[in-house]
Amino acid sequence: MAKKLRTLPGPGPKEAPDTGNPTLCGDDGGIHVVQDGPADAPALVLIHGFAASGRSWDLLVPMLAKSHRVIRIDLLGHGRSAKPAGGAGYRIAEQGRRVGEALDRLGVRHAVVVGHSTGGSVATALTERRPDLVTALALINSGPRLDAYIPQGPVDRLISLPVIGQLLWGLRTDSMIRRAAATAVTRDIDIPQAIVDDVRGMTYRAFTAASHAARRYLQQRPLPDRLATLGKPLLVIFGGQDRRWRSSSAADYRIVPGATVEMLPGVGHSPLLEEPPRTAGLLLAFAAAHAPHTGR
Repeated sequence: MAKKLRTLPGPGPKEAPDTGNPTLCGDDGGIHVVQDGPADAPALVLIHGFAASGRSWDLLVPMLAKSHRVIRIDLLGHGRSAKPAGGAGYRIAEQGRRVGEALDRLGVRHAVVVGHSTGGSVATALTERRPDLVTALALINSGPRLDAYIPQGPVDRLISLPVIGQLLWGLRTDSMIRRAAATAVTRDIDIPQAIVDDVRGMTYRAFTAASHAARRYLQQRPLPDRLATLGKPLLVIFGGQDRRWRSSSAADYRIVPGATVEMLPGVGHSPLLEEPPRTAGLLLAFAAAHAPHTGR
């Protein structure tokens, strides 16, 4: 049974306007939610990737919210959500549970769920726990298995070491974060300040606990194996020039019955930044085919 959530002082989610920013509170602290679009439209839930927040979808939301109730949730440890010192709450299964509870609190009974990168693991965990809630899934550049990950260099290894990692974390600057974030794109685009701010806003404990949780979830069982037994429509979008996950691994998802895999040539790990209109178009077509008549 889902744990009861309460809202912080102010309008509750049911009284929130179509564009609202409620914060839902549970045992782990506040979970920040942003809603856009008509309240009675089909629900489209967007789950961000590791070290990001709901703001990573900013370029897509205006296109998606014309026809959908778009719900963005900052995962625990990310964005404007709580960042507890403990590690258990960062497990992918717990993140999925928390998303389901937030949707219950918002009165959402059915939704198409979209996850970017690690957000795809959270979307999968949500579906494993709540198949009644998830109508269909779309995964964007979500690595299917751990050995598809492309190592990001020495800093990627050092950051996980307790003493050295915490020291490096304390020394990070905007320019350092932008250099690290550059591996998420292949085109000459400016890394939005919101992305930099999201990384700077994370605590070292949240960063390392969430990273470990993401690796552990894939170690336990690859995403395609999990999805193959769930019986949900699946759309996989993958940048053909991803520098974080081997793009060839997208073919692994074809073991899921009825899965559609869309490869975007010349695009890296973040189609949300590199190809917003095309990405939104694919999501809208998929959601139109599989969304219920109402978001509630």
